[in-house]
Amino acid sequence: MKSLRIVFMGTPDFAVASLDALYNSSHQVVGVITAPDRPAGRGKKIHASPVKEYADKQQLPLLQPTLLKEDTFLTELKNLKADIFVVVAFRMLPKQVWEIPPMGTFNLHASLLPMYRGAAPIHWAVINGEQTTGVTTFFIDEKIDTGAILLQEKTTISKTESTGELYIRLQALGSKLVVKTVDQLALGTLSSQKQKESHRLPVAPKLTKENTRIDWSASAETIFNFIRGLSPYPSAWTTLHINEQAHFLKIHASTFKLASHNYTNGTVSIEDNQFKVWTFDGYILVNELQLAGKKKMAAKDLLNGFKIAEGSILR
Repeated sequence: MKSLRIVFMGTPDFAVASLDALYNSSHQVVGVITAPDRPAGRGKKIHASPVKEYADKQQLPLLQPTLLKEDTFLTELKNLKADIFVVVAFRMLPKQVWEIPPMGTFNLHASLLPMYRGAAPIHWAVINGEQTTGVTTFFIDEKIDTGAILLQEKTTISKTESTGELYIRLQALGSKLVVKTVDQLALGTLSSQKQKESHRLPVAPKLTKENTRIDWSASAETIFNFIRGLSPYPSAWTTLHINEQAHFLKIHASTFKLASHNYTNGTVSIEDNQFKVWTFDGYILVNELQLAGKKKMAAKDLLNGFKIAEGSILR
């Protein structure tokens, strides 16, 4: 098998597993592209991306372009003389970049394409209560997540699994698929398959303040899936109304139970030091939450020091 020269592009920790797998493969990582260092946290200290930290540790050639169409960057990229570019959790690439390598540019996406195209495929698969998901490698083209599929690997999603837990599993699964894809491309044994198009396919849009708010008119199971689908980040949120005062509240973990009752949707009841929120078909038992400006805590710990009047409402 021919050893390929690879340029790797990625930024968050999800990408590090794939970069590490390629670094320890029979192929050669000749360059790493990641985001520029940026201020983060309350102190706004300058932080390097996880991919940069890994590349520096392994003394890999590193580029951090601000503009991907800049002539200087494109020249530096061409000078690396890569056979193929591998992209994991990076920015949308202009054609001037992805058409450079002779063997093309492929991306790892954390879903079974064409399902869940978009920025947050892991979150939306859990939110929508999917029982199966996976990872896909595909050639990049002009549109987002629409290129020809190379390989896929499936996995199941348990009924209680959070996005954080699934993230870790897909990170490992994806890193193996990336190396398998490069190996088969090097051997010349892999052919791509065009994606099937349908207007009914679920999508994975970027998470925003608007689409991460809990809808208490939904079923208990739907809300439970929504909460675990946004855990641990960015977290499902709501507003707790106590005696006409509103408190911003994140819910990090919950369970649910179906039950008949006469409560209005979103009504809070405190029973045996348990934080229950009623839905039309049962209730959500809040296990872990966070008030604005406070640390994440168990619901029972909050109830020990924060008075919630019976009949308070979440909206």
